[in-house]
Amino acid sequence: MAHLLGAENISLEYPTKVVFENVTVGIDEGDRIGVVGRNGDGKSTLLRLLSGRQQPDSGRVTRRGGVTIGMLDQSDALVTGLTVAQSVVGERPEHEWAGDARVREVIAGLVGDIPWDALVDDLSGGQRRRVALAALLTHDWDVVFLDEPTNHLDVEGVAWLAQHLKKRWPASQGGLVVVTHDRWFLDEVSTDTWEVHDATIEPFEGGYAAYILQRVERDRMAAASESKRQNLLRKELAWLRRGAPARSTKPKFRMDAAAALIDDVPPIRDSVSLARLAVNRLGKDVVDLLDVSVAFPVVEPDGGIGTHEVLRDIEWRIAPGERTGILGVNGAGKSTLLGLVAGTVQPTTGRVKRGKTVKLAILDQRLDELTSIAHERVSAVIARQRSSYVSGGVELTPGQLLERLGFSSAQLSTPVKDLSGGQKRRLQLLLILLDEPNVLILDEPTNDLDTDMLAAMEDLLDSWPGTLLVVSHDRYLLERVTDQQYAVLDGRLRHLPGGVEEYLKLRALEQKAEAGSSARRDAGAEARPSQGLTGAERRTAEKELAAADRRLAKLADAITAKHAAFAAHDQGDYRGLAGLQAELDALETEAARLEERWLQLSEQLEK
Repeated sequence: MAHLLGAENISLEYPTKVVFENVTVGIDEGDRIGVVGRNGDGKSTLLRLLSGRQQPDSGRVTRRGGVTIGMLDQSDALVTGLTVAQSVVGERPEHEWAGDARVREVIAGLVGDIPWDALVDDLSGGQRRRVALAALLTHDWDVVFLDEPTNHLDVEGVAWLAQHLKKRWPASQGGLVVVTHDRWFLDEVSTDTWEVHDATIEPFEGGYAAYILQRVERDRMAAASESKRQNLLRKELAWLRRGAPARSTKPKFRMDAAAALIDDVPPIRDSVSLARLAVNRLGKDVVDLLDVSVAFPVVEPDGGIGTHEVLRDIEWRIAPGERTGILGVNGAGKSTLLGLVAGTVQPTTGRVKRGKTVKLAILDQRLDELTSIAHERVSAVIARQRSSYVSGGVELTPGQLLERLGFSSAQLSTPVKDLSGGQKRRLQLLLILLDEPNVLILDEPTNDLDTDMLAAMEDLLDSWPGTLLVVSHDRYLLERVTDQQYAVLDGRLRHLPGGVEEYLKLRALEQKAEAGSSARRDAGAEARPSQGLTGAERRTAEKELAAADRRLAKLADAITAKHAAFAAHDQGDYRGLAGLQAELDALETEAARLEERWLQLSEQLEK
């Protein structure tokens, strides 16, 4: 439908009140809009702004070229001294207006009982209202704004006006915006409703009855959301109160207030019940890594083939219902470790024992599984999944689960491609949960999520009875959703009884040791007399540098090919994708090592 006029980021403020703040609305051909809201919230002001009778403080109102606008305001501003005839038809000759069936209909319907030659100054308020309305409707307008048109009209007059407006334009032509307290009239003439409240405009589909149904649902959802939010906050406070000792440095009055709020609050997770459910769903065996090591082939500086050991001597027996966070610097081997668990990476030595009932899913950073359904609506996507999901002993429909993850009912009809990054991430989690895995790996799940949505996701995971493995740089998330943490340090998996705090201390010691070793090497080099390379040493360095050049070129080609393999791979094959990622990590790690060696050789040859 063609656009008629619109408001873009309009704001209006009076000394004591903000009427509108960054409001954007539009009117298209065929729109029939009823405007509702509390008195004083800005309904009449909105009509004046859209019609051009009042200017906003900021933003702008635009209209399509040639669009004509008519408006009936509440003041019935008729020109004094004119007769009813002059006010309604102006100076048009009688044969002109009398020959127009629409004009005759308006006159008969609204002012047929008012003397045609009477002065408007002598009319009652109700008569003046009808004259002003007739004067508007006897002219052609592309957009008509009506501010309380039913004031002073009896039941028959209201019914006549509703029928006239409905047949005045075909369904796809013209625009109508009505402010009225007559609910029946709104239902008769409007196909959309705008609610003006709190300096904004909220659109609803349908007339007044449909609006009320949607508003009740909105308010119910708001009340439920507020109740959930309060529960989430209480759980957050409970966790903060029971959390790391470092948090005891909060101001005492805040801690006392938190303690009062969370008095008698149950634990965040019922670990015993969750463990029992996990055993029922998984059995006693999940995934055991038994004396596992992983090494990838690399080219040595002399051109020979060697191995780079990423993980070594890993012993990890994952239990049903275990909730573990994995820490480690980039390139430490976290992705390789998860690949072992998922089965996409095979160990060089040792073995991986996997339970027969394991059903694993990965929430990764790429959102690849949403690519194939980008043009489908959210409602169609979830309709193909399970009809229900049990959370915390309560059965939820997919729609209820969407609501719990922050989706509104209106967003069910939104195409997946039009969702925001955070909404896509939540939809990705929903689709995984509806598939009901019993082992879930979260790889940097906090991307694109705000704090409220993170709290909602954490609350959902609290009642999820499966094994949860989380890789994240978000310390808060790790401590919130996992019960224990491990770190990949120097190729080994190390348990962290002290959690993230212990990991930070270990990393500080590691960095201090590396700095001391580097300083000793530098001191030893300075103590030795500076001398250039011998002929044999130079030839060896040149050969190694040439080999590094060739290998770096091959690695660049291999990395490019691996990216292409990612693009061509089946996006639903999570295990295959995880294997490709592990191979890519190994290639990039080797390339970084070779580049460092290339720089060292170049410096030596320059001396």
